[in-house]
Amino acid sequence: MKIRLSLTTQIAVALVLAIIAGILLQDHPGFVNEFIKPFGTIFLNLLKFIVVPLVLFSIMAGILSMNDMSKLGKLGLRAILYFAFTTLIAVTMGLVVSTLVRGWIPAIDLHIEKTGEGVQMPEVTFMDQIVGMFPDNILTPLGTMAMIQVIVIAILFGVAIVHVAEDGEPARKLVISLNEVVGKVLNYIMAVAPVGVFCMLTPVVVNNGPSVLGSYAVLVALAYSCFLIHVLCVYSPLVYFLGGLSPLRFLREMQPAMLFAFSSDSSVATLPYSMECTRKLGVDESVGSFVLSLGATINMDGVAIYLGATSVFMAACCGIDLTINQYMAIAFAATVASIGTPGIPGGSLALMAMVFASANIPVECVAVAAGIDRIIDMGRTVMSVTGDASCAIVMQKSVAKAKVEENL
Repeated sequence: MKIRLSLTTQIAVALVLAIIAGILLQDHPGFVNEFIKPFGTIFLNLLKFIVVPLVLFSIMAGILSMNDMSKLGKLGLRAILYFAFTTLIAVTMGLVVSTLVRGWIPAIDLHIEKTGEGVQMPEVTFMDQIVGMFPDNILTPLGTMAMIQVIVIAILFGVAIVHVAEDGEPARKLVISLNEVVGKVLNYIMAVAPVGVFCMLTPVVVNNGPSVLGSYAVLVALAYSCFLIHVLCVYSPLVYFLGGLSPLRFLREMQPAMLFAFSSDSSVATLPYSMECTRKLGVDESVGSFVLSLGATINMDGVAIYLGATSVFMAACCGIDLTINQYMAIAFAATVASIGTPGIPGGSLALMAMVFASANIPVECVAVAAGIDRIIDMGRTVMSVTGDASCAIVMQKSVAKAKVEENL
């Protein structure tokens, strides 16, 4: 009798084996980086390769299946308001919890060498974020994985195909066909997911072993505690009261996506898993593809928590007593930065300097935080993916309720 393990079990086994292999190969980083890491990179590259067409065609197909543009507008607005609400709570939680435990943060010699003015980062305003949403050509966003711009392209073309009615029928059939083809290619990639997860995580254990975790155990524990609190105290109640779903069932069914998010460190690459998990939870494909793709781009609650907590942590290490104005500056900058963070490994480091600079925390601290960013990034990616799924559940409930009211 042939035993077939579920995807969740296969990924979980791969994670355990990767940790064991990483510990056993701790003294052989050269071998791991030369012969194991490349296969993980290949797998991640394949996921990145399929993400743009997946988001592009799934959103367009979702719009075409809706037909009613008023419903699409309402769904998008509700999803954005949901993400904005949870992100605001996330950054506030990161600041509050880290401030409460500030007295237990050890004095660490960060060995920061002052370089005068430090690293100069371009100022990123709210209007810069708005302008950056709209592409000036169609090819660049597809090649650079500028996901907000890809979503804008998908929405514009999807809406246009619906509006031209019969004349757009050939385009509609082409989009639906390409969406099916992309799904099949995705199945091929997912077939080797356990191997890819093993090859991605083993180098992380080897290169960021116990010595690194031990040095910054407080920050790691602080970040993961905030992540857990946010999932239990924010996502779970929202899923239960607004989505009408048991939090236990929600977390159980989301395990494949959460495990893959933890190992891949990419909310964008986890999209295929999130779509499949939410589908099993009763979310329509049209709703799931739109909300999850949107969330993978603008919903970075894990990043918001981490930026807030890390700012307080680094300030404490540097002996800086933050004022209320500095807290407000961190909250605003972290919220804006989290919305613009790429959904790829290490994306938050690109904007951490902006947050530190807003509160007059030495920008050089970014280099220190980078040492354990990969370890914490795995947890905050799980956070963001879980938040996207919770929104999809809530939006599905909203859509279902609207349909019932229409039929009355």
